[in-house]
Amino acid sequence: MINSFPITYQEILRLVNQVDMKDYARTRNYLDGGVSHLSPYLSRGVLTLPQVKNKLLERVKLEDAIPFLYELTWREYFQRTWWKYQDGIFSNLTGNAARTQRKGLIRNIVGANTGITIIDEQINQLYKIGYIHNHARMYIASLASNIGQSDWQLPSQWMYYHLLDGDVASNTLSWQWVAGTFSLKKYFFNQENINKFSQSLQQGTFLDIAYEKLPGLELPPVLDELISSEFITVFPSRQPLKLDPSLPLLLYNSYNLDPTWKKQIDANRVLLLEPSHFVKFPVSEKVMNFIIELSTNIDNIQVFVGEVNDIPTLERFESILSKPHPSSRHYPGEKDEPQWMFANIEPKASFTAFWKLCEHSLIRK
Repeated sequence: MINSFPITYQEILRLVNQVDMKDYARTRNYLDGGVSHLSPYLSRGVLTLPQVKNKLLERVKLEDAIPFLYELTWREYFQRTWWKYQDGIFSNLTGNAARTQRKGLIRNIVGANTGITIIDEQINQLYKIGYIHNHARMYIASLASNIGQSDWQLPSQWMYYHLLDGDVASNTLSWQWVAGTFSLKKYFFNQENINKFSQSLQQGTFLDIAYEKLPGLELPPVLDELISSEFITVFPSRQPLKLDPSLPLLLYNSYNLDPTWKKQIDANRVLLLEPSHFVKFPVSEKVMNFIIELSTNIDNIQVFVGEVNDIPTLERFESILSKPHPSSRHYPGEKDEPQWMFANIEPKASFTAFWKLCEHSLIRK
């Protein structure tokens, strides 16, 4: 289990080069498996998907890289789905909703008191380090939405709030996939599955039943109580900007912290933290601190807490540049082309159909 994530760009690049593809393919579904731990840097735009793909293929054979590229493609698929549906991803994308529409957080899930030892340990790990294995995220989402019969929206916001690698598209659409509102069926798991992938031996829980009984399982009493919660973003102290309008203005945000982006040009570099964005997508103080720390890899970066149109002397800049992202469509100025691994392949209705085309394009090269 990782206890902390490196901050410096050189350390991050070393992580890319250390991913063991064979170990990843063999163990990635286990909670202590050989995953890459690159997700915080992909989510925050320190690394790009094509950058990681290309670095990977420089040192390993394509057939060994396929399992990892498959998972990267899920991230691209989710991002491009957000671009396609925009705010539509925050409502059920299909009519396959949960059995009930209970609204709220389940007290014993957010309190790490479900009685499922591994689940409770993973939730406490989420609070402690801001990261849990993807398989654990699926367990928790299924426990809340399908077993706990609570609408996915507020629990997904709770998880996003605590994740260092919080990616709106991946988090939102993964919860929808688990809840069956972005997939053909709901995702269920039982105690046997948890024991297998956590290498534990717990028995006698409310999930210690056969798979076929899960869809009709009565609401377990331990998951009955709902609570409301307000998620608050704590911003860094506001500092005055020192800007030179004769130079380009480069806008960064919590999804673009790429220290190599236009590094060769002399420019004003501003990390923009818009309160309006964080009202919609609040993050914990731990996450905000992580974002600020990652931004220190960018030479001469200045942090601005405010809306983009509140940047002083904004109207005086002849050149304003940013990377494209669904959350920053409203930025003024010019935007780069999106950086996709499979730019020439349009996302399909299902991930499986999209991946088949992507895999075919890899093999043809």
